[in-house]
Amino acid sequence: MKDGKHVILYVDDDQDYLDTVRVILESGGFVMVEAHSAEEGLKTYKAVKPDLLLLDLMMEEVDSGTGMIKELRLLNNKAPVFIMSSAGDQLNMVTSYADLGLDGIFQKPVDPKVLLHTLKEKLVRAG
Repeated sequence: MKDGKHVILYVDDDQDYLDTVRVILESGGFVMVEAHSAEEGLKTYKAVKPDLLLLDLMMEEVDSGTGMIKELRLLNNKAPVFIMSSAGDQLNMVTSYADLGLDGIFQKPVDPKVLLHTLKEKLVRAG
């Protein structure tokens, strides 16, 4: 938390999505920290210790989002992790997001109300 607000790390290589999600999250009372790659995301994660993470599935490399999830597990991450993906439904058909250590998947473009509601609910339950 920062200034009484939950901190969310959003990792995506598309600045337009970063900007759009920042507006949504900040209007919902969150603080957003951004990173543009999985490598930068891990550095930021270690420095900021966010309350929740949003990761793009397809960044600079295919499935770099899932690679970051594996790295987060090795760091004993306890913060909820959600994937943002234009391939969200197809990913769900291939594997259970829970098997990947995810708390959920958001389909791009994300519905702002659904995003805010889901994140607030998850953070309340996470304590």
